[in-house]
Amino acid sequence: MLSGDRSATAVLEPPKPSGLGRLGAERMASAYSARKPQRNRRGEFSLLIVRGDGVRVLRFNFVKTAAVAAFVGMACTVSLTAALFGDWVKLRELTRDAVVMHEQLIEQRAAIERFNRRVADLRQEMAGWRDLHAKIWEPFGPELTPGGRDKGVGGPAPGTDRPTGRLSPGEELNKLGDGVREQTDSLKALEKMMTKAGRALAALPSRWPVRGAVNSEFGNRPSPWTSGNTEFHAGLDIKADRGTPVYAPAAGSVVHAGTATEYGTAVVLEHSKDVRTLYGHLSKVNVQPGQQVERGTVIGYTGNTGRSTGPHLHYEVLLKGQAVNPRAYLWD
Repeated sequence: MLSGDRSATAVLEPPKPSGLGRLGAERMASAYSARKPQRNRRGEFSLLIVRGDGVRVLRFNFVKTAAVAAFVGMACTVSLTAALFGDWVKLRELTRDAVVMHEQLIEQRAAIERFNRRVADLRQEMAGWRDLHAKIWEPFGPELTPGGRDKGVGGPAPGTDRPTGRLSPGEELNKLGDGVREQTDSLKALEKMMTKAGRALAALPSRWPVRGAVNSEFGNRPSPWTSGNTEFHAGLDIKADRGTPVYAPAAGSVVHAGTATEYGTAVVLEHSKDVRTLYGHLSKVNVQPGQQVERGTVIGYTGNTGRSTGPHLHYEVLLKGQAVNPRAYLWD
């Protein structure tokens, strides 16, 4: 029990003398009290320890300044401990967040690595497209090839290590975008060229007028009529039974439909200013001069008219009036 005992004085009970009267005892007690020095208890605190029956067991006296200092120190210790505990809790939360962020950072780095590899693969594949486009454009000549400017170019082969180090994702995207634009321009130019080429190809006699074995090829051959002699054959003799339909191999206009020297009944089609086709030894024609025909139109029927040894179709291709090998045009 701690209390401030400011005015109380120590009271000691003198020993009770035996054999003295009341007066003597009082005098003795007064004399004993007079001899005992009085203690100043101001500025002290007392700590009393008592039993359950109220009997005092121990008593501790403390100087007031020491008690206050102890209380202040204890309060500071509790406050510091509470502050340290709060900081520890915050640090634990920050550590947990840092672990989560570290895992996310690892995943993001892996995703960036995959992205960079994919972009590099795409750029390498587009380099192959460039070579393919060059092969496609080669037959058209350097004048029509897109990007045929007088400008030197260079660079490492795909996959070569660069001395400047690894490209950033942004640089990879920029290079990929440049490659895409380049290939897009090339494809657009190729589309225009193929459109023109398609129209030109559509005008070429690329289809077989009849289906059958070739009895006689283009060029020199033994003469069917003069033994031991050779003659120049200006077309293909295609095997066909009499009355087999003959189809126009390309769109054009009918220049001739009727009898022709040595060809018997014949048809001549003009597909362009420079290309014409001739069909000889027909049994019947199915068109008229000046008529426009489309690819696949039936223009006549095979026969054995004119200078012929049997039913077949004599087919010629004339380029600027000169007979050329029809096989150079046939692929359908």
